[in-house]
Amino acid sequence: MAGGGMEFPTGRFCCVLLSLFAGLVSGLEITSTGPTSLEKASGQSVKLDCQFTLAPEDSGPLDIEWSLLSSDNQKEDKVVILYSGDRSYEDYYEPMRGRVHFNSADPKNGDASINLTGLKSSDSGTYQCKVKKAPGIRSRKMLLIVMVKPSKPRCYAEGPMEEGKDIVLRCISNEGTNPMQYSWEKTSDSKLLPSSAVMDPVGGTINVRNASASASGAYRCTATNRVGNEECVLYLNVTPPPNTGGIIAAAIISVLLILLIIALILFCCCRARNRKKYEKEICNEIREDVPPPKSRVSTARSFTVGSQRSSLGSMSPSNLHEYALKPQYDKIPSSEEFERTRASEDGARLGKLP
Repeated sequence: MAGGGMEFPTGRFCCVLLSLFAGLVSGLEITSTGPTSLEKASGQSVKLDCQFTLAPEDSGPLDIEWSLLSSDNQKEDKVVILYSGDRSYEDYYEPMRGRVHFNSADPKNGDASINLTGLKSSDSGTYQCKVKKAPGIRSRKMLLIVMVKPSKPRCYAEGPMEEGKDIVLRCISNEGTNPMQYSWEKTSDSKLLPSSAVMDPVGGTINVRNASASASGAYRCTATNRVGNEECVLYLNVTPPPNTGGIIAAAIISVLLILLIIALILFCCCRARNRKKYEKEICNEIREDVPPPKSRVSTARSFTVGSQRSSLGSMSPSNLHEYALKPQYDKIPSSEEFERTRASEDGARLGKLP
């Protein structure tokens, strides 16, 4: 356009007009009016509804595509199942192999719905049904939330199970879709929770302050979410506090007994050592007092001299000559005397021979 006026892009305008015209003349419509958000429990089955109608002017080939839309714009959507060229491709998406099927054996009759079986938490997401038949294209989105029911919770108690102490009852379910709530109830005796009990339905605890014997009994905890519940049972036994005075007395007595035994052992050891020392000293004294024995030669000589003195003392001058003539047996001869005596005896024996 002259005069500095703004020129309108005629090519783009033509494309917009053609698109509007195609939409007006197309008879393809998705007629499903059911809920667009579904909640199911893990392990259950679900039908994602997608009904459509065609018009005579929709003459192109029919294509049906179900995809799981990515929550991240940087990632591509995942095609779950296809219908194209009068053929179904149900094993297109590996994580759902064998679990996803078209609801109709012939989807071109207007039923593009699919069935999902054996639901898992990973199946949660936004699904889109897209129906194409030239010149028309229509789509429908559905949000599927696969919820996991609570796993069997674990019940246990914390703190000393004694009267006058604080006891905490805990209930924990490791699996399950939030939000999850916990509830406690007493199933024995009065079936009433202790008056001092404070319950936390989100944390799954009961704080029993200053517990008494009446708090003993069976308790049941139930974990619940929107798709199911599980429970566990806990038996609580509150006992009287131990007799600390008796324990201390027993400990003191035990220590005294041990000390007494040690003292007795030390006394016996000292006494035995002193006894051995005394016996050793006595033996040494006896050895010092006893004189050493005299030799036989000295004894014999002293005895001979004494005997001679005694004999000489008792003799008179009259018998002294007789004593001198007697052989001196008690006198110990020298070697020369012994030889002379032996020679004379041998000569006498020879003289007596005939």
